[in-house]
Amino acid sequence: MVFVADSAKQKINDIKAKEGLGNDYFVRVSVTSGGCSGLSYNLDFDNESHPNDQVFEDNGVKVVTDLKSFLYLFNSTLEFSGGLEGKGFAFNNPNASRTCGCGESFAV
Repeated sequence: MVFVADSAKQKINDIKAKEGLGNDYFVRVSVTSGGCSGLSYNLDFDNESHPNDQVFEDNGVKVVTDLKSFLYLFNSTLEFSGGLEGKGFAFNNPNASRTCGCGESFAV
């Protein structure tokens, strides 16, 4: 399962409304090589599913990820932090053994 915090839900809904994205759009999350810690998170909106997608819905938000990325994201929570010290979207990932200072990359 991939979880969605209230803060992320609100920001996702705000972005979808601003961009004019309908209910057929969902959040696609993937993990790729890169970043200072070795692996990076990628978030985007999508409306097309792929054969091996893992689909979750939490807090009224549909989250889709490929099977390989799901192995890194299992039991993670997508959060959003705004304000002066805010860093935007971030994952609280119990699988990460370390993260970089900006929170955009991690290692397992």
